[in-house]
Amino acid sequence: MSGNVAIPYATGHGHTRRLAEVIADALGEGGCDARLIDVEAMGKTDWQPLDEADAIVMGAPTYMGSAAAAFKTFMDATGEIWASQGWSDKLAAGFTVATFPGGDKLNTLMQLSVFAAQHGMIWVGQDQIGAPVNADQPGINASGVWLGLGATSSRDKALMVEAGDLETARRFGLRIARSARRWRV
Repeated sequence: MSGNVAIPYATGHGHTRRLAEVIADALGEGGCDARLIDVEAMGKTDWQPLDEADAIVMGAPTYMGSAAAAFKTFMDATGEIWASQGWSDKLAAGFTVATFPGGDKLNTLMQLSVFAAQHGMIWVGQDQIGAPVNADQPGINASGVWLGLGATSSRDKALMVEAGDLETARRFGLRIARSARRWRV
């Protein structure tokens, strides 16, 4: 295996969990072990996979212009880890979902990347150029977000997230897997 990846996430209505699942599947496809951790249901044993992970991929919905409170509670609970720099040199990445295509998702990703920087982590951003620049990739990185994955929730609650954003999430997971392989060398 190329790496051990923990995916802590908060989800209000299931959209963020859907993205976390797609990213986890892509990480597996890319040769990494991935573990999903719902931060609202964490127990003491759920901190161990984070400590043992080579990479931590954080997911939070964007509510009112920033990461949802449940994820912020998780971030605040890492104070002792920060004080010892226990996650230093791990890879980090982030993803978010909001109702609108802009939806202030960039602010959430900046919040997650600053959090990772405070922990001494190495941030992995987005590398997918979709339409209109690459017309043959409609729906890919439709929000034009480069700091991480920014998705838009679908009005179709059976789908949760539009197909283009799900494919972008898959590609983002593969990028993180490639980065984990490269970083482990």
